[in-house]
Amino acid sequence: MRVKACAYDVGMSPLKLRRVADRIRGKRTEEALSILEFIPSPAARALYKVIRSACANAENNFQMASQLRVCEIFVDKGHTLKRGRAGSRGYFYPILRRSSHITVVVEGEIIGA
Repeated sequence: MRVKACAYDVGMSPLKLRRVADRIRGKRTEEALSILEFIPSPAARALYKVIRSACANAENNFQMASQLRVCEIFVDKGHTLKRGRAGSRGYFYPILRRSSHITVVVEGEIIGA
């Protein structure tokens, strides 16, 4: 059975998150969490929280075994805050603050099935 967890409007660029998400796709959740603990990036911290949430959903809502696997993880583009900065000679330099939506799907066996 598959269980999903999402995090919306994470204040980080999708490219930065996808770079870390590609490292853990298809791995067991314990292994993925241990990999994310040692990656010194705010993106790893955000992905760690979503994977832990998916594991908790599987355990509490569906009584799934501890042998879970990250079968899907994808990062979609969220909204973009558009700001600006004054430049030389009256120019306007845009500042784009991108955000992301993270979705993690874990898969495992149901206890007692």
